[in-house]
Amino acid sequence: MVPASFPALTGLVATLVPHAAPLPWYVTVIYMAAAVSFVFSLKWLNSHKTARRGVKMGEIGMAAAILATVFLPEVRHYNWIIIAGIIGSGIGILLAVLTPMTAVPQQTALSHAFGALAAALVGTAEYYSQYSHLTPMHTGAIAFESLLGYLTFTGSLIAAGKLQEVLPTRPISYPFQNPINLSVLALAVACGIWMIVSPAHALLYPLFMVLSLLFGVLLIIPIGGGDMPTVIALLNSYAGLSAAAMGFVVNNKLLIIGGALEGSSGFILSMIMCKAMNRSFLNVLFGQAKIEKAAKADDVYGGKIKTVTAEEIADILDGARRVVIVPGYGLAVAQAQHATGELFETLTARGVDVEFAIHPVAGRMPGHMNVLLAEADIPYDHLKEMDQINEQFDDVDVVIVNGANDVVNPDARDNANSPIAGMPILNVDKARTVVVIKRSLSPGFAGIPNPLFARDNCLMFFSDGKKATLDIIQALKKT
Repeated sequence: MVPASFPALTGLVATLVPHAAPLPWYVTVIYMAAAVSFVFSLKWLNSHKTARRGVKMGEIGMAAAILATVFLPEVRHYNWIIIAGIIGSGIGILLAVLTPMTAVPQQTALSHAFGALAAALVGTAEYYSQYSHLTPMHTGAIAFESLLGYLTFTGSLIAAGKLQEVLPTRPISYPFQNPINLSVLALAVACGIWMIVSPAHALLYPLFMVLSLLFGVLLIIPIGGGDMPTVIALLNSYAGLSAAAMGFVVNNKLLIIGGALEGSSGFILSMIMCKAMNRSFLNVLFGQAKIEKAAKADDVYGGKIKTVTAEEIADILDGARRVVIVPGYGLAVAQAQHATGELFETLTARGVDVEFAIHPVAGRMPGHMNVLLAEADIPYDHLKEMDQINEQFDDVDVVIVNGANDVVNPDARDNANSPIAGMPILNVDKARTVVVIKRSLSPGFAGIPNPLFARDNCLMFFSDGKKATLDIIQALKKT
């Protein structure tokens, strides 16, 4: 995806760049260089080894584009630009410093929300300043930009609320939900078409805006927490498409290029995430999760759970030659990434081959676990995607599952009646020994018990993810 700094240009370029006057040659050159930097940034973000370079390239290109826009000859007064820049930079720095790794998905959702709101507000201002002599094509671009911008704003706020758990993470449904949602969207589109046909009906725009905002809410509330990684990618796509449409509105090619890159990459990523969960795109979009009656926890776990201590885990690891660690959201909540990095170093120093198995939807946003482990400086070549490692679990001595649940649930593979049937999982149950670190037997996002925990080769270590890892390290040092 295009770096998160992209929304910074959304409002600024649109408000400052004139519609008809040609750009100075140096601005054109800088914009071209910025567009190229976005392409390279996206390319480098595709690999763990070059991701940092990709982020820096995107930041450099964005900074150059903003400066080129600010110093256009037409810009005379910098008071509000400077004030807004200071306030925005201050908020951004605070968010970057204070936001924990577990809240990065929420921060990403908020970034999408306010980037899309900037685009929508520019569209609104453009419409009211020129509606008396807008062309149908110009009005159409404004309508498309504003529709996507406003629905992405409210949709992203709802997504952030679900991720932060200030709103229910479960799907919120009501009778005739999809017909009502589609009716609201149809009314918003009808208002947009009416404005295209007759732009002078300025009083129609507030209704169009309210319907767009309402649809954003209705679109996300029926989607459960387990689908949030896909929703985040999809909202990123909407925000990018809104910015691209704004590029047509204000005649700015850099916005068109950047928005198209963000929109297309977000959409492709959301499709990849749907495939990873064996869900159709429409099912995720409309919150139509597969609903089956799940087994009761007592029936699955009754008398079958085997607990273990840190010392016993250390004894098992002492004789292991190959260990795979599966990180999950519980590891992120416990802030156990650095302790996990220390465990990796401890085992590696003993000659153990240690790898990390990464499920595509582990955590609450695409790449969440990759970012988490990168923070602990765990070498990239030890991170294995699901397709790389799934056929190798038969040869693994010990798997340590720290905070993951649904992504290692064998019911997805073996039980056709399970709510998660067909979802690709990590086949950890095929390893010789599985150690699961969890606070309790509480279910994951899917809300169903995990029969892995009752398997003969599975041992449960009930503890906080960070404390458990540190206890295992101390026990290893004594063996």
